[in-house]
Amino acid sequence: MPMRTECKHYESRTYSNGDTVRKCNLDLAPEAPWRCPEPCTGYERRLADVAWVHGTAIAPPTPPEVPGLGDGSAAAVLDAAEDIINSIGADVLADVERDKRKRRWWRRRD
Repeated sequence: MPMRTECKHYESRTYSNGDTVRKCNLDLAPEAPWRCPEPCTGYERRLADVAWVHGTAIAPPTPPEVPGLGDGSAAAVLDAAEDIINSIGADVLADVERDKRKRRWWRRRD
């Protein structure tokens, strides 16, 4: 199923260089920006902008779907990348805390 742009948890942001990010704020769409899971347990229709008319600041259309996306391989690659990042998270936090302890407020900064 294509991304449900009318979902309360769908977010789209366009940056000044033209790049656009489309995502599910609940992280329930592993194949974003192309697809939502069918059925999605987090789907809630957005009510705040029902019947609004959007101007020219609306995000550009979603890019065409990538070939082979439906076989789940994209979600598997993204899950593996997320696991790599999560595996080093504790080490990074420990390094930051260690650096904070080394700095003393009374020492002169260079």
